[in-house]
Amino acid sequence: MKIQYLGHASLLIEAAGERLVVDPFITGNPMANGKIDVNAIKADYILVTHAHQDHILDVERIAANNPGIMLVSNFEIVNYFGQRGIQGHPMNHGGSWHFDFGRLTYVNAIHTSSFPDGSYGGQPGGFVIESEGKALYIAGDTALTYDMKIVPMIARLDAAILPVGDNFTMGPEGAAMAADFLGLDRIVGYHFDTFDLIKIDHGRAYDAFAKQGKELILPEIGDIFEL
Repeated sequence: MKIQYLGHASLLIEAAGERLVVDPFITGNPMANGKIDVNAIKADYILVTHAHQDHILDVERIAANNPGIMLVSNFEIVNYFGQRGIQGHPMNHGGSWHFDFGRLTYVNAIHTSSFPDGSYGGQPGGFVIESEGKALYIAGDTALTYDMKIVPMIARLDAAILPVGDNFTMGPEGAAMAADFLGLDRIVGYHFDTFDLIKIDHGRAYDAFAKQGKELILPEIGDIFEL
């Protein structure tokens, strides 16, 4: 499994020969300008954790450039984009489904979820992706929650991507505690620095993890990780 960080909370994952875009927010991210060409993205699936604009902005653009793409999210988000001609597979918390790339489980997140037009976006979530003998947890926008202790019971995790920007989600201290809940010593952080309200002190963030005997990775846009 290969994971590329596209900025903010956006990811491009290659798994079992399929390409998955998670929470595409590229054209609205000034930090991604000149680094990521949204029109060059080739994908088979779009995974959406919740309906906020900074997670769905480029869904329709990517879908238009990739005919036949499948959107996977909660019922409300799939229905919303279905009315715009994008085929989808609806899920809800605790449910799993086997796709071409592997098994996907939709797990709990504590946040809010509404579309830019104010319509209801259902309950937010995160994803556990099991593919090629590996398991990846993508938390989405969330507070620290005791439910994270359940995640490694779903699958033995090899990696997790957690929000660390604070203010709208948990910050580095909460993410370090989440790492302990997940049974992981190393975490990739995302959802940080894009806007003033989520700019973080990188040194403090690293220290928060070090105090727990953990390691935090704060990726640069375009960085690639392999599991």
